[in-house]
Amino acid sequence: MIYDVRTERLPMSALFSLQGAKEAVDPWAGGVLPAFPQTPNTFTDRDGRQLLWIGAETWLLRAPIEQENTLLADLRPADAPEDISIVCVSDTLAFWRIDGEEADQIISIGSPLDVHPSVFPDTAATWTECFGQRALIQRVPGGFDLAVDRSYAPMFDDYLARITA
Repeated sequence: MIYDVRTERLPMSALFSLQGAKEAVDPWAGGVLPAFPQTPNTFTDRDGRQLLWIGAETWLLRAPIEQENTLLADLRPADAPEDISIVCVSDTLAFWRIDGEEADQIISIGSPLDVHPSVFPDTAATWTECFGQRALIQRVPGGFDLAVDRSYAPMFDDYLARITA
């Protein structure tokens, strides 16, 4: 079945995994980050940078790839205190934008995640499974961003092409 959706492979994002208590990460990196999300599995956005709360004391900073070198200089991962970890993981995930009238149907086919707006609101982001692989799903205006391990990108290109062909 063909769905009323658009899919687009997105350019690489600058990604940084931040781990540690918020009280430890904030003094070190807070000036570079959007505000910390107040609820798990949500994100905040400031100036094109998004901070996703994706696990216990685990955040993912997502920004345009052009900001990667600036973020490396500002976050100083090698100099971070022992009680936090900051790792550049930009090369680990491939992202797609899935939007359109039936974008939620595509997510529902591939994932057990309930993406109804009442439980997966405008600022939602979480790890789940999609088409049998670990996936990050983030709500965006009109749809979702989906990310999987970069090594599975060709397979996901094929899956998404079949749905929208």
